[in-house]
Parts: sequence; C-alpha cells; structure tokens
Amino acid sequence: MEFDLTWLLLGLPLAFVLGWLASRFDLRQLREENRRAPKAYFKGLNYLLNEQQDQAIDAFIEAVQNDPDTTELHFALGNLFRRRGEYNRAVRVHEHLLSRGDLSRADRERAQHALALDFLKAGLLDRAEDALRRLEGTRFEAQARMALLSIYERSRDWQQAADIARRMQEAQQGDFSTRQAHYLCEQALALAAHGEQSAAQALLERAIVTAPQAARARIELARLQQRMGQADLALATLHDLARAAPPALALAAPLIVETATATGCEPQALALLQQHYQNLPSLDLLEAVVTLETAARGPAAGREWYVRHLDKEPSLVAATQWLAGETLAHEEFHPQIQRALEQAAKPLTRYRCAACGFEARQHFWQCPGCQTWDSYPARRVEEL
Repeated sequence: MEFDLTWLLLGLPLAFVLGWLASRFDLRQLREENRRAPKAYFKGLNYLLNEQQDQAIDAFIEAVQNDPDTTELHFALGNLFRRRGEYNRAVRVHEHLLSRGDLSRADRERAQHALALDFLKAGLLDRAEDALRRLEGTRFEAQARMALLSIYERSRDWQQAADIARRMQEAQQGDFSTRQAHYLCEQALALAAHGEQSAAQALLERAIVTAPQAARARIELARLQQRMGQADLALATLHDLARAAPPALALAAPLIVETATATGCEPQALALLQQHYQNLPSLDLLEAVVTLETAARGPAAGREWYVRHLDKEPSLVAATQWLAGETLAHEEFHPQIQRALEQAAKPLTRYRCAACGFEARQHFWQCPGCQTWDSYPARRVEEL
C-alpha cells in the first residue's frame, strides 16, 4: 500500500493550528490566573488596612489557593489568624510552610519563629519552648531567648531563667545582673520555706555579689537573719542597705524597727531613720520614726512627727494619723470622721507599677500585672 503524501500535507498545517490554539488557551488561562491572584491579594491588603480582618482573610485564602507557592501570603494569613486568636489555624499555616522542601533558610527560620509565637499566644508553653529552642543560632535568637525567659519566669523555673539570662549577658544582649539577683532571691525564699536556711542565706549573699546596688537581696537577707535569731547581723545588713540603696530603705523600715527592738539598738536605728527621712521623706520612714519616738519619749513626741511631715508636704495619710490621737471639740463625732478619713486615705497608701499602673497594697519586686521587674517605686501613691 502506497503512502499518500496528501494526508501529510493536510495534517501538518492542521497540527500547527491545533497547537497554536492550545498555546493561546494556556496563555489566556495563565493571564487570567495571574490577574486574579494580584487582584485577590490587593483586595485583601485593602481590607487589612481598613481593619476588616474577616474579609481580608477570605481574600488571602483565595489568593493562596490561586498561587500556593506564595510564601508571603502564607505569612500574612498566619499573622492574621494569630491576631484574631485563631491559633490552631495559624499553627496549621506555619506548619505547612515548614513542611515545604523548597523553602529558603531565611523563610524557614521566619516560619519557625512565627510558629513559636502561635504556641506562645495560645498558652502552649511546652510546645512554645521547644519551637523557641530551635531558633538558637538564627537571626531570631535574641527574640527567642527573651521569650524563653518570659516562659521560665511565668512557670517560676528560676534555674532555667537564670541560665538563659546568663547566656544573654554573655552574648552582650543586655545587662541581666539585677534579674539574676532576683532569681537567686526567689530560689532562696523557696529554700527558706522548706527550712533550708543556710542554703538560702548562701544564695542571698551570692545575689548581693551579683547585683551590689540591688536592694532586694539585702532586705531578704536581713529578714532571714532576723528569723534565724541573728538580729545583730540583720541590723548590720540593713545599715549596709542604707549605704548601697538609700531609696529602698523605706521598704525595710518596719524590719529596722523590729530588729532594733530585738537588739536594744533603738537609738541607733532611730538616728538612721531620721537621717534618711531628712534626705528622702516617705510615709514608711515616718511611721517607723513615730514608732521609735513613741517608745522612747511617749505618744506626744511621736505624733509631733506627723506635723513636721505636713510642714514639708501636704499628706492626707499623715493628717489622718495625726488626727487619730487628737481630741475634737465634738468628740462624739470623732469615730465617724476618723473612719471617713481612713477610707479616703486608703488608696493613697498603695504602691503603683510605673510600667502598667497596676496598684497593690503591698510592694512587689515583679509586677503581677505586666511581669516587669523593679517597676514598683519604694514610695506610695500619695508620694508620687
């Protein structure tokens, strides 16, 4: 059978036309997809700028479906989920990114950091810790260490926190000596609560060496020495506190009175308190001076100090304390007036965090509200 070249001549142009039509169809489809992806992306960006997060998420999901290889869209989507509190969806997005084999090293580190933030925001501290530790040696190392420090502080794992703080200080990421002293104090308090007073004392002495200008270690050491029956040593530690951190002496004023009474050194303690009161007047120092003056010279001599304080600065707290010992013209109304004044003065005796404004009746070394260290001044609200 002879081959008919006519069919070949007719088939070649037909094949060319079909190929050209197919290529045109593919190009048209590609252009359509390319137009659709940027359109969805810009629509999502517009929603995001207008704080319409639900619509932005829908637009970004559409863009990701049209172009699954776009890593930036994945990051934007994951961040949006985290901001909305949809942590499970954020985790899935970032875990999907990490599972891709074509992801660059920089994007892989970024995805690992985003995943750690997802776990941290969700309160999954164990998984967050593991994800953060994987960032050692990356450009997110400093941020990861700070987040780990926060985790260990929240879980009160002071040994791990101290280790992270030491490594950050060695890497010159800041001065963490005061924080390390706080960690030693926390460990010392835990030991003292279990009766291991000698070990607690050693840690407090180490804390003083770690942060010589920090006040807490000396106050805690004096309090521990007082409980151990070493009142003389406690008083010496408090004198050392007065030299190293004068503003913090107000926090130890009640302890000074207690220690001086136990050792019979009231005159020396009174002289110390009066000297620092003249330099840095405070309500706590005032109360300590009044207590010792009353014990030495009687109630009138003690109450006289309230009037001296009022000469220096107006104080509802001091006026209330002074009025408590006065006889009024209508004495029958004194109890009601006194209660009203004490109620009005009570908020003024609180301590206030300088970082977040959280107020408390007692002084905290770490704010219960914002977890900031040393954010509570040694002075009460009325004195700020």
